Amino acid sequence: MNPRPGGPSRPLPARRATRRGYWWTPDHTTRPEPEGKTIRMASLDRPPVSTMGRIFAIAAFIEAFTWAGLLVGMYIKYVPETTDQIVSVFGALHGGMFLIYIVVTLVAGVTLRWRWWETLLALLASIPPLVTILVEIWLRRRGKLAAPAGRLEPINA
Repeated sequence: MNPRPGGPSRPLPARRATRRGYWWTPDHTTRPEPEGKTIRMASLDRPPVSTMGRIFAIAAFIEAFTWAGLLVGMYIKYVPETTDQIVSVFGALHGGMFLIYIVVTLVAGVTLRWRWWETLLALLASIPPLVTILVEIWLRRRGKLAAPAGRLEPINA
């Protein structure tokens, strides 16, 4: 029997397991279990996000939102030249949120024990528009928004 249509009849290469599952899994988020069940690997691979991680994620989202509002305001101010009120509102909001994001990032970097270059990358992400969201997603996927191994989160009963 030919394993590949139109191809030679040699056997397929040996399948190798990777850290995230099997390399032939289409999206690397699920893996087959012996009983035929499929479980989500995300719940196994990533620890839950800590309180400081949530604060960082919220600050990153709001900073990106105010950046986008400022860009829309600048477009409305300079292209159709209708009003500059949006720039003054979102300029002040973005300036304040930028400073809050810087402080939250520094506190999160110390509290969550990020490496120096991860903290620097999160700080530099506040300069280009909307990059804070990408860095937050990257840190969440790497498990850097969870509480460090030696530190426990309070349980709300």
